[in-house]
Amino acid sequence: MALWDKLFGELVDIVEWVDDTRDTMVYRFQRYNNQIKYGAKLIVRESQVAAFINEGTLTDLFLFPGTYTLETKNLPLLSTLQGWKHGFESPFKSEVYFVSMRTFTDRKWGTKNPIMLRDPEFGPVRLRAFGSFAIQVKDPATFLKQVVGTSGRFSVEQIGEQLRDMVVSRFADVLGESKIPILDLASNYDELGKFITSRIEHDFDQFGLKVAALYVENISLPPEVEAALDKRTSMGIIGNLQAYTQYQAATAMQDAAKNPGGSAGAGIGMGMGMAIGQQITQGQQASGQPQAAPPPLPPQAGQYYVAVQGQQAGPFDVAALQIKVRGGELTRESLVWRQGMGQWTPAGQVPEMASLFAASPPPLPPK
Repeated sequence: MALWDKLFGELVDIVEWVDDTRDTMVYRFQRYNNQIKYGAKLIVRESQVAAFINEGTLTDLFLFPGTYTLETKNLPLLSTLQGWKHGFESPFKSEVYFVSMRTFTDRKWGTKNPIMLRDPEFGPVRLRAFGSFAIQVKDPATFLKQVVGTSGRFSVEQIGEQLRDMVVSRFADVLGESKIPILDLASNYDELGKFITSRIEHDFDQFGLKVAALYVENISLPPEVEAALDKRTSMGIIGNLQAYTQYQAATAMQDAAKNPGGSAGAGIGMGMGMAIGQQITQGQQASGQPQAAPPPLPPQAGQYYVAVQGQQAGPFDVAALQIKVRGGELTRESLVWRQGMGQWTPAGQVPEMASLFAASPPPLPPK
């Protein structure tokens, strides 16, 4: 294999890189013993920059797409080298690094641990956040010197974790300084992304990179805090808690009526009915609504109403009726009525009252 690489290197005089990956940022052109012939063709494609390195020193950058001939007129910094100055075509030891200038998108970032903040409404809270960002090589020379070094192939994953930590650090700093209430964060995602991008520019400059875009996708509270907030939101949506409780009780009564549960079901329904009645009464008292007077209680057994001079009086129990008989206020002709009787009836015709008149003398005859 080494012999084939040597022979292939002697024949090939085209230096190029066709990127067949989606994550390679830098690729070093592979030649046998790094021997590149004088007059070789260098092809630089769109979204590429080629760096020419001689004896470990970056001598030239090819910043624009096109085909270049590697000779002294295209490599002015190498014009002092003896072999190139005399123009002989023997191979020379040099390296060509291709730097991808495209935008590397869909880089994820997120907080490993919650960020502690002080919210004006909820007090101390813990927040988690995540999103995505895109990076791009801004200065190929700085990127090669500070990050890549002598690596033959450098991918974005090799620096991805470092970049994520930088984004998260700046995000926590910006979020704390903004003092935006938690409930208003969702409406400020775009502003936070732009502000973080501007704040992190200096940090990325030292690596020869830049943040092309940064997005905040979500900022969330701990699950237990979110559950409490959901309950608070539900109470706000319900509004009138008393009306909602009455509705829930009425629904439960309907369900109990559909379930043939015997006396237990009836007891539950009665209890809920009493609870609804109490809630309605309390609601009327709280709102100042007038309450209707309760209907009169029905007479107990043995109590009678008496017609006195065309007016209803009573009800009277047996003892009170006996006193009225003795005083002459109640006679056999007096009309009486009790619950269960169809109409007003003379007292002397009511069997239950016969004993009241048996002990009393008849009325005196007229003079």
